[in-house]
Formats: sequence, C-alpha cells, structure tokens
Amino acid sequence: MRVLIIDNEEQIREGLKKQLKTYCLNVSEIGEADCVKIGSRAIAEFKPDLVFLDVEMDDGTGIELIKQLGPFNFQLVFITAHDKYAINAFKLSAIDFLLKPIDSEDLILAVNKAEKNLKNKTIEHQFQILQESLGSITVNEKKIVLKDNESIYFVKVSDIVHCKAEGPYTEFYLIPQQKIIISRSLKEYEELLEPFGFIRTHHSHLINIKRIVRFDKANGGMLILENKQEVPVSQRKRDQIMVLLNNM
Repeated sequence: MRVLIIDNEEQIREGLKKQLKTYCLNVSEIGEADCVKIGSRAIAEFKPDLVFLDVEMDDGTGIELIKQLGPFNFQLVFITAHDKYAINAFKLSAIDFLLKPIDSEDLILAVNKAEKNLKNKTIEHQFQILQESLGSITVNEKKIVLKDNESIYFVKVSDIVHCKAEGPYTEFYLIPQQKIIISRSLKEYEELLEPFGFIRTHHSHLINIKRIVRFDKANGGMLILENKQEVPVSQRKRDQIMVLLNNM
C-alpha cells in the first residue's frame, strides 16, 4: 500500500514515517509533502492508496486541498490537534482521523481499516458530509454516516427520531419507519448528537426533542414520539425534561 503524508510539521512527518515502517508491514512506499500546494501535486504524481492529511497547514487546510482535487480514489485519514468541534465533524462523516501526538495502536487500526476500504466508493460522499458539518449548513440538512456490516447509510440528523442502547449496539429509529443497528455505544452518539437537540432521557434512550408528540406523566413519565414509540423518562431526568418541554 502506497502512503502519502501531508503535514507542515517535519517532526510529525518523520515520526509518522518511523511508526509506519515499524508497525505497518502492509505499507510498501511512503511519500511526503509539507503544504497544500506541494501536497496536491504529490497526490497526482505519487498516486497514493492512503493519504494522511493535516487539518491546518501554513498555506491552507486539508479540507481545501481535497476540494481542489475533484474525484479521488484513495483512502483518507486526517491528522489533527484536539479540537472538539472538528472531531465531531469527523465522527459525523465517519472519516478516520488521528490525534496528535499519534498513538501507534491507533495508527495500526487506521492503516488496516484503510486497506480494507480501498474499494470503498463512498469516501467522496463522506467528505461532502464532513464539509457540511464544518460549514454553515442548517441543522435540518446536516447528515451523519452510519455503518453496519453490510451497508453505509447517509442519514439526515433531523430524520433520527430516537436511539436505543442494546448492549454494545445502538439502534437508530428513523423517519419514515426504519431501524439501523450500529456496533457502537449509545454514549458515543449522545456526545455527537447532543448539539443537534438530542437528550438522554434514560440510560438506554436518546431522543430527538423535535420528534416528541406528548409527555405522559403517569407511571413515572413516558415520552410519545412521532413514530408512535414510547420512551421512558428516568426519575433523575424528569425535572430536566419538564423544563425542556415547557420552554419549547
């Protein structure tokens, strides 16, 4: 597998090359570039299978570089410092990313995942969702990428009615009647979807407040959603839910 590293920090490039040579035997060649301009040319000439791309560089951003390319046929892993807003955008798009300083175990996982996905033709669509997440697109139009063993789904966040925990899995209930099961925890999606008006009403339930039809106070409290599902409200969440509903 041919790997290209595009990062303006020489220390990061050298460290990443050393890690790849030590831990990733499926990497055959490694190229490098230190800015957007040279990186764009290097992609055309080197024809990489996988690009590690810095988010912020001296002459622009990794996002801008990819936008210049048009169609591309390589796997993409962004390299970033800890920025919660950017990281949430990566998670929404399901595009892989590594935090600086780069952990060797995370790197191995990223390379192996990229190798498995070389024939994946959805990366450009995922990049589009990343752009939307970082841009000024309205909440109603924002999307999230959900992957199960058989398919990749591009779902409008506003179409999610509620999410339910089932052990290590999360069940997504969408408008219209659709269910998608993802092998990631509800806690991960709570952090990701909370900025879009989702709230944890119970240890097993995360709901879109815009999809609430009514609140039944009997039996401790139950939310009725647009898809006719009934979602319990835990005792410790009851007051918070009541304040939220009164302010809607």
